Amino acid sequence: MPATKIEKTEEIHHQLQTFLSEISQPNNNYELKIANRLFGEKTYLFLQKYLDYVEKYYHASLEPVDFVNAADESRKKINSWVESQTHEKVKDLFPDATLSSTTKLVLVNIVHFKGQWDREFKKEHTKEEEFWLDKNTSKPVQMMTQRNSFSFTLLKDLQAQILGIPYKNSDLSMFVLLPNDIDGLEKIINEVSPEKLVEWTNPGRMKERTVDLHLPRFEVEDSYDLEAALGAMGLGNAFSELKADYSGMSPRSGLHAQKFLHGSFVVVSEEGTEAAAGTGMGFAVTSVLNYETFHCNHPFLFFIRHNESNSVLFFGKFSSP
Repeated sequence: MPATKIEKTEEIHHQLQTFLSEISQPNNNYELKIANRLFGEKTYLFLQKYLDYVEKYYHASLEPVDFVNAADESRKKINSWVESQTHEKVKDLFPDATLSSTTKLVLVNIVHFKGQWDREFKKEHTKEEEFWLDKNTSKPVQMMTQRNSFSFTLLKDLQAQILGIPYKNSDLSMFVLLPNDIDGLEKIINEVSPEKLVEWTNPGRMKERTVDLHLPRFEVEDSYDLEAALGAMGLGNAFSELKADYSGMSPRSGLHAQKFLHGSFVVVSEEGTEAAAGTGMGFAVTSVLNYETFHCNHPFLFFIRHNESNSVLFFGKFSSP
């Protein structure tokens, strides 16, 4: 590997180390936990240099498990750890038969977040409204409402708009990307990328405006295999027994990644994300005639961002109650 590439890799790992250290500091306004752990076959020899490396940069330790003789028990042990790290929100990350006696290493990354809105939605303002799945089909939702000052921008080329909702202390924000049309999300979803999200939500682009906001109370839980996504990013060789190169992890040959699963659980309620308790005062602007409308009554995208580092912690789509 060329020296410049090694230096760039080291820089990325160092930045991640700094980010994980800073973002995991205790905070009275929100709870955010990012946890990484390796579960390795206990009879398999992993290089100590590699284990020291992931401990230093990713705060991840290796826990020996018995995949060879007790694959299902090991699977349950991993799932139990995931549950404990997410306060039992993410369950059964690895379903039955996803791990076997040939499994050598499982890498697990957990992000658990619980936060309060900077300005809570008043529960007495939450009413049932229709959420349109498409132009012909709707379902009832509990729609939270407030009229307040929010960061807002129109994406004219995309035929959509973005709104930022701050959490307490404004370290983190939830951004909602709402298409203008009921069926607009499918038309624009391929245009969305991490780089575009940073560009669209740049503080210089978004302006503070009074907004009449309608946001459904919702809960999203999802698990998916990252193999296809990583393959699309050019990392497909990681899953190939012939092409994968993990020589830096183990002196033995033939090690290749078998499963990269991601599980997420997000709740959005009047108090905030994951229904954190709070007594923050809410206020409404009722005397302003000139205001924007942001009614999330059809499919939209949302993401939670750490504002200082521009890091997206959660990204999801809400398309049906």
